[in-house]
Amino acid sequence: MKKIKIKVNGKVKTVLNNSKLSDLINKLNLPLKKVAIELNREIIDKKTTSNIKLKKDDKIEIVHFIGGG
Repeated sequence: MKKIKIKVNGKVKTVLNNSKLSDLINKLNLPLKKVAIELNREIIDKKTTSNIKLKKDDKIEIVHFIGGG
């Protein structure tokens, strides 16, 4: 199966050509409720991650929310 390269938080990652954003989140073992996701400089609604197909050279930024006080 063909693979493509994307950037996640500035680092190049290789994923399968038909991967969805939700697949990447699961692969990175991230809690969806505690992150914000930006795809190509657009904030993504977390409900749509399983509908978004990753494309070559996509740039993804993922930010964790950390509680404290």
